[in-house]
Amino acid sequence: MTRGEGAADGRLDVRLDGHVAVVTLDRPEKRNALTLPMVAALREVTARLQAESAVRVVVLTGAGDKAFCAGGDLRTMIPVALDAGRDTLNPDPTERFLSGITKPVVAAVRGACFGAGLELLLGTDLRVAGSDARFGLPEAALGMIPGDGTHIRLPQQVPMAVAKSMLLRGEVLDAQRAVEVGLVNEVAAPEDVLDVAMSIAAELAAKGPIALQTSKEIVTRTTESAADFALEHALNGRVLSSQDAREGVAAFLEKRDPQFRGH
Repeated sequence: MTRGEGAADGRLDVRLDGHVAVVTLDRPEKRNALTLPMVAALREVTARLQAESAVRVVVLTGAGDKAFCAGGDLRTMIPVALDAGRDTLNPDPTERFLSGITKPVVAAVRGACFGAGLELLLGTDLRVAGSDARFGLPEAALGMIPGDGTHIRLPQQVPMAVAKSMLLRGEVLDAQRAVEVGLVNEVAAPEDVLDVAMSIAAELAAKGPIALQTSKEIVTRTTESAADFALEHALNGRVLSSQDAREGVAAFLEKRDPQFRGH
């Protein structure tokens, strides 16, 4: 079964394959950059899949061969956050991408996985990357921070030195480096990524669903503190309300170097 979730500003495609639900970020012409309607649809879809007993595993991927997700759309989503002076992606400051789903989520990544796309990836459980995949956090160059869980999740998943290099320097990891530092589980040929992810999902779907969900829930609840997420959310407001953030986005869109002033 296939159905679309969302509107013209990007959509999600959802199809069921036995006990596996495949969710596709479907905006390939914009490298699957997230819009607010897409983020809202993702919350609705994952809540529904969590409630559907027939679904045991979720596979998350991006449409096309250029990107899993290139980040948040700088022309539509980011201006809303700047005007609000706060994070607008997650209404609950104690939750982040995929916080509400205890079923295993397997990511299939091709091409660019940057910014909010990487933040989304950090909420998944097992990850298959194509040899063409690239992972990065460009926010600091735009006068912003990746404020949707990255400061908590990333240092738990890769060595601290790597996390800080990605956060502060904007270091981009290729697929091989990503598997070496533990950001992804395995690398496959680009054309095989989804098939490998589906194979892993089928393996998981054959296991005891209560056991799998309980294991994931224990790990999540003992590592992802609501208080830590709330702190990140609060401090992100300081960045999003700054003139530097507006300057960074404007400079990127105008294809010029930003002139940051520290306020």
